[in-house]
Amino acid sequence: MVEKYAALIAYFIILLVIGFAASRRIRNLSDYYVGGKKLGFWIAAFSSRATGESAWLLLGLTGAGAVAGVNAFWIVIGEIIGVGTAWFFMAKPFKRLTDDYGSITVPDYLASHFKTTTHTLRLIAAGSLIVFATIYVSAQIDATGAAFEAFLGWNYFAGALAGFALVMAYIFMGGFVAVAWSDLFQGLLMLFGLVLVPVVGYLAISEPGLTAGLRALDPDLLNFWGPGGLSVENTFAILGFLMIGLGFMGSPQLFVRFMAIRDESEINKGRWVAIAFTLLTDIGAVMIGLIGRYLFEVPTEEVVGVLGNCGQNVLPMLVEHLMPPLLIGLYVAVVLSAIMSTIDSLLVVASSAVTRDFYQQVKGVDHSDAHLTHLSRRVTVIMALFALAVAMSVAVISPTHTIFWFVIFGWSGIAATFCPVIILSLFWKGYTEKGAIASMVTGFLCVPLFKFGVSKLPAIGPLFDKLDVMLPAFILAMAAGYLFSRSEQ
Repeated sequence: MVEKYAALIAYFIILLVIGFAASRRIRNLSDYYVGGKKLGFWIAAFSSRATGESAWLLLGLTGAGAVAGVNAFWIVIGEIIGVGTAWFFMAKPFKRLTDDYGSITVPDYLASHFKTTTHTLRLIAAGSLIVFATIYVSAQIDATGAAFEAFLGWNYFAGALAGFALVMAYIFMGGFVAVAWSDLFQGLLMLFGLVLVPVVGYLAISEPGLTAGLRALDPDLLNFWGPGGLSVENTFAILGFLMIGLGFMGSPQLFVRFMAIRDESEINKGRWVAIAFTLLTDIGAVMIGLIGRYLFEVPTEEVVGVLGNCGQNVLPMLVEHLMPPLLIGLYVAVVLSAIMSTIDSLLVVASSAVTRDFYQQVKGVDHSDAHLTHLSRRVTVIMALFALAVAMSVAVISPTHTIFWFVIFGWSGIAATFCPVIILSLFWKGYTEKGAIASMVTGFLCVPLFKFGVSKLPAIGPLFDKLDVMLPAFILAMAAGYLFSRSEQ
């Protein structure tokens, strides 16, 4: 047990040192929210990918591999498409425009791009960001408690509070600079952890081998189309997996990295780093699930009982089974890295919506940068405490909730609200402010509508439950933007 805590304490110390060092570079609001727009490609790429993956990668995608088998590789394909589209086709025009506008938040960009004369668009953008960012941060806090509980046997609530306290310490000190630097460190840990475990696990496999062993447990684990082969239901499920990648095409917590990168030449180099990171970590995560399912010989009907909800305990169990105590401590740090790299980014983005968009732009309060930076720190703490309260409440009310569902709901909400707007604003000159408002409102409302309404309907409900909310919300938001824009022409 001592070795486990030694690695964990070293990880905590490094993050606090990063926060302290970053605090010495915070001189104004631009530094606090976009690092003065001076990020190099390594930091921008790792920060973007670490933020985009979160607990979903370490606990959710590994669990999907354990439960769904090779069918989970559709998620990997969807993420590669989404990340590639963002870096190869969207990053440069977005960077160019945000530099021209002097934007330091996504609502800033939207207000400048559409030359708004009212605050309606900024208010909707900032308000939506606050709502779904809070849900997403709550999911990550929940995952922190689950990680401490699974790896170290801590009480869930104590673990959630410990991780929360750490991430608040370095964000409060260093803002976006601390977030970006810590994401590079944490992204490297995630990459190392997700490559090492499948290699060690595969070497631990004895006869008859991985493929034969999985086939003996459940032949459907090796069917790329899902249980029973290609069917209407499985097609909807595959589309749902693929569409997870849509969230990389405009989510504010990711696109702020394109604002913050030094120049367009850094994007050319950073995109290859981002693609390589995604390939290695996502494939590694699915393989961890498959190898864990084989090594623990879990029959299909016993998956939830043995591996936990949605298989989310497969990584902790595999690490405990394969690794020495010191490396187990390191893997606690790896899981926390995925979680905290998302918490810190979302808190900074949500805080910017309050301080920059509501307070400075809408209310028109133009204090000094020192005052606004200090206010930003206080707002970050308040929003974090609210997200903590949400996470703790959900844990008490619904102890059987899953990280997979919690994260996907928050991720889908942000993506459906912002991605259609960012895509259309970059590639369609006929897109108008009213169209943008229609897109955002439609995307925002469609996420709970499809999650809690349409998915419960007889006949079509089960299909939309498999499809999940991202694709229908995305399509309707794009359609609303197009129709409202065309109506003004």
